[in-house]
Amino acid sequence: MTERPRTVEPLVAFYRFVPEARVPQRADRAAIGTLPTRAFRYCDALVTAAAFGYYVFPPLSFSLMWDGTEIIWTWEGEADWYPLHVAQCPGFRTVFEATAPEEIRAFAPPFLGALPEPGIVQVWSGLVARTQPGWSLLVRPLANLPKSQNFELYEGIVETDRWFGPLFTNLRLTKTDVPIAFRADYPLFQVQPIPRAIYDEQHLNNFAVIPDLARLRPEDWDDFYDTVVRPNVHENRPRGQYATAARKRRAGEQEPG
Repeated sequence: MTERPRTVEPLVAFYRFVPEARVPQRADRAAIGTLPTRAFRYCDALVTAAAFGYYVFPPLSFSLMWDGTEIIWTWEGEADWYPLHVAQCPGFRTVFEATAPEEIRAFAPPFLGALPEPGIVQVWSGLVARTQPGWSLLVRPLANLPKSQNFELYEGIVETDRWFGPLFTNLRLTKTDVPIAFRADYPLFQVQPIPRAIYDEQHLNNFAVIPDLARLRPEDWDDFYDTVVRPNVHENRPRGQYATAARKRRAGEQEPG
């Protein structure tokens, strides 16, 4: 009898609600090609952080403008600007009402919402996410990519194994009286799956501080020597030792047992 292959549940599943929304993509080690070659070659810590998680895009290209009090918005292909309070993706309500069960049809998630705090806007990706039990999503700005001078993103942790709702980000506009454009083909934020246990209070409160050099143990000095001193006194010092060792370790961990 042939044994059926096991189905492996995905760590993260993204559900596209807005049909036009671009699907998320795995973050890459070159940070969308922006990292310098030297950093990409020798700094494994940097490229590993860049590749941790998934890029999430806005469901359409749109623009915001803030005068310090009120926010107006428009979208690609629309000539006029509109005051922003709560706004749907153009045409999405019709799609949602045609597909959702009757008792849910009146609850199409909004695309944009101006929050009560000045200049703060909530932006929905057009997606809903679900993670495996015990895992959450850290919603954060794009890792190791230049930040806009026109807005900044807040970070948040969503327990997506328990909460099946819109995957959104909150942003704060930082410049007034200029159009601030967001492109549907460029990621707006990054999500990173994290075990819920790692931000549990009992773990975060379990930390220590070594107050001065005199408190280091001999084994601490040995480790410091191996990490910092030995590579610098080596006559033929190879470059990127940490990056090489980290890549070898990951390759070994991925080999079948």
